[in-house]
Formats: sequence, C-alpha cells, structure tokens
Amino acid sequence: MPRIVECVPNFSEGRRPEVLEEIVRALRAAPGVLLLDREMDADHNRAVVTIAGPPEAVLEGAYRGIAKAAERIDLRVHKGEHPRMGAADVVPFVPIAGVTMEECVALARALGERVGRELRIPVFLYEAAATRPDRANLADVRRGEFEGLREEIGKNPDRAPDFGPAVIHPSAGAVAIGARMPLIAYNVNLATRDVSIAKKIAKAVRHSGGGLPSVKALGFELKDRGLCQVSMNLVNYKETPIHRAFTAVAREAEGHGIAVVGSEVVGLVPEEAIVECADFFLKLENFEPNQILETRLREASEARSESKEEFLERLASNSPTPGGGSVAALSGALGAALVSMVSRLTLGSKKYAEVSKPIKEILDSAESIRSELVRLIDRDAEAFEKVLRAYKMHRAGEGEERARNEAIERGLLEAIEVPLETMERASSLIDLAARVAAIGNVRAISDAGVAAYMAEAAARSAALNVRINAAGLTSEAKRRELLARMDRILEAVRARTAETESVVMGKM
Repeated sequence: MPRIVECVPNFSEGRRPEVLEEIVRALRAAPGVLLLDREMDADHNRAVVTIAGPPEAVLEGAYRGIAKAAERIDLRVHKGEHPRMGAADVVPFVPIAGVTMEECVALARALGERVGRELRIPVFLYEAAATRPDRANLADVRRGEFEGLREEIGKNPDRAPDFGPAVIHPSAGAVAIGARMPLIAYNVNLATRDVSIAKKIAKAVRHSGGGLPSVKALGFELKDRGLCQVSMNLVNYKETPIHRAFTAVAREAEGHGIAVVGSEVVGLVPEEAIVECADFFLKLENFEPNQILETRLREASEARSESKEEFLERLASNSPTPGGGSVAALSGALGAALVSMVSRLTLGSKKYAEVSKPIKEILDSAESIRSELVRLIDRDAEAFEKVLRAYKMHRAGEGEERARNEAIERGLLEAIEVPLETMERASSLIDLAARVAAIGNVRAISDAGVAAYMAEAAARSAALNVRINAAGLTSEAKRRELLARMDRILEAVRARTAETESVVMGKM
C-alpha cells in the first residue's frame, strides 16, 4: 500500500483567484503531489487547499506553497474576518495510509526548520508537533494575530519561535506548522447581523467554554451576506459529530430568538461523518454504509475494472470520447508504472542497498503520479463531453446565446486544464525516470528509458489538446497565458528527456 499523507495549508488570501492559482501551482509542482481540493472565502479573506501524496512529496509541495504565498501575500494590507498571523497561516500534516502520527510530527519539524532557515519566516509548531504544552492549541499560538505577534516576538520569551528568526517577516508574518488527525471545518450561518450573538453562541459550544468536546468555535459577521456565522473546527468528529455541533448551535440560536439559515463544510470531509448525519436526522433503522449506491458502485468498479480490450474498443469507436487526451494520460500512466517496476527491481537487490532510501522515495512518487494520471484518463473525456453539451445548448434569444457562449468558454477552459495537468504530471515523471536511470538497477535501464519516452509522449500529446481547445477561447489574453504555460512545460520535458536518454544509452 502506498504511504499517503494529507496536508491542508491555509493561506491568507480569499479575494484574488489568480494569486491562489499561483500558490496551488507551486504546491502541485512537487513530483507526486495530488491536489484534492481548494476553497476561497472573500469574507474570511482566506483559502484552504488540500493536497496528498507520499510524505516526501507532500513536504516539498508544502514548502513551495509557503514560499509562493510569502512572495505574493502582504499581511500589512490584508484584512478579513478570520484570525491570521501569516501569509501561509497554518500548515498541518495528517496521516492517511501507512504513515504514523509520529512521522507526521517529523515532517512538520523538517518543514519548519527549512522554512525558518531558507525563507527567514518564524515558525511555531502546534498540535501533536508542539514542543511545549501552551502551543498545542492553535488559538494560543495565533493570539494577537500578525499585528500582536509583530510587537511581542523578540521581546517576550513566550513568543519565541521554534524555528527561524525571532523577528516577524515584514510581509509574510509567521506560520504555524503541525500534525493532527483529520479535522472538519464546519460553519453554521445565523439570521442576524448582531455579531455579539454569534460570539456568545461560539463560546457556549466550544470546548474551552465548557461546551462540546473537541470543538473550537468563533463568531464572525459576514457583512456581504448580511448575517453572522459560528465557524467551528471539529478536531475529532468521533467525539463530536457534525449533527451534534449543528443541533447545539441551533439550540443556542433559538434561545436568542434567531434562526439558523444554513451551514457549510469547508474543504473535504470523511464520508463516515456525512453518513452519521443522515443516520441521525433521518432516524434510520438498521442502516449499513454499504446501502449507499456510490459505495456499491465503487466496490463493483474495484472488483471489475475495464479490460484493455474494452478500452481499445471504446477508443476505436465513432464516439469522440475517449480520445487523444485520454490516450496521453494513459501513456503517462504506463511510464509511471515502468518507473515503479525499475524501483522495485532495485529495492529487491542487495547490490543497491545503499540507494534504498532515494529509490523508495522515487517509488512512492511514481505510484502517486500513476494514480493521478489514471484519474485524468476519465477526466479528459468528461471535460470534453461538457464542451460538446455546451455547443448543443439552445440559442434562440440573446439570453440563451450568452448562456451558451459562457458555458462553451467554461467547458473549453476545463478541457485545457486537464491536459495541462497531464503535462505537469508527465514532466514530474520524467524527473523520476531520470533519477531512477541514474541510480537504479542497470539491468532495467532500458525500462527507465522507455518510461521517459512514454512521459514525453504524454506531454507532447496532451499539448495538442491544449492547442486545439485554446483556439476556441474568446479571451486572447487567457489563450496566450495558457499556451505560454504549455510551452514552458514542453521545453522542460524535451530537455529532461534528452538528458535521461543520454544516461540510458551510456549505461547500455
């Protein structure tokens, strides 16, 4: 089983999508990193991004994201409802599969040391990674926010960072890096503009106020929406599930004579937590998780995956999907599988025992990239089908024509983004092929070369899909931006493939 770590960095940016896009691109540039989710909130002026992958890949991705945030976010001009002390404000590592909490603590400390040393940003370790009891709680670490910490750091010994200089970074502030179990960010919206009521309710339901166990809560005003919010972190949803948090807030709100108008989950949530809510509110009897349709479908899909012959039959049919974009992703996935094979042949040999650690890192990253490329096979077809549906929309009147054009533009952008993702994964894969060719089992050197060729084929094939879809965009500026991104990837791919080919030929 692959070793998987999740990382959920929070950035102090919720109003400039182009800045978040740069940060996300930096996070994903690390080979092996999978992007799971991104959320922006203008009122909070905050973004939450979720990535996952092998521990070393996620560590590198998190560092690149912090560095890009420090470059693009200036806390001196940042205002928002959510407390913050850094451009990259909070960066937690979460164990998912084959990884212990202790290993996540080690990742947090390794990242903290590097951020402090290379970026000159003060780092505070929190939750399971905390080096002292008064820093286990994030709220205590972030007390006073950016402005308060700027005044205290270097003067108050209690505010000395775990890593980095004892002086605030002038624009990027400080960052809290930690390790924790899966957390659910859950907000309940109230039909009132009186923020004092929201704060009273938050105090009543949070654990530190004598309320629900494993719940942190704050009250905010959402001015743009004309209401207030109780924003909660459920740090252990087994102790306090979502439905208990909701009913507690609703009960307190009723006591103040106000109504709950809605709630939201920010970021990702375990399926089990949502099933528990349905079970509770519907008062289901003898309900089992395998009664969920999607669960059965997932089990059936895992039990019977599409055969090579069936895929080729679909590809050879007169249907436009799957098409060249899916084949590009498949080519990359085949290359990733070859990198994994060479890695495993190397790990199984005593002759290469001294390179077992870097080879294990290559294997973990290759498996992560393979998984993403397999997903992109279907995503490419799904994206192009949206474009086809948009072109078939009615356009009888001006309103319908405008709606159709907007749908086409959205569809084309997605149909461009998917092959660009394929290209980025393929570029990362060529780096892995180069590394395994340099230190891997020489008896499998030709396979490392084929892996590089397959990755190059994936990138160059996906580029054709970028070009043909970009031609349909109405925004010339957006077209130039996307094509420039494509050209940068292609240039790197061609150069790295040539280098790998040279290594392979030399060893043969």
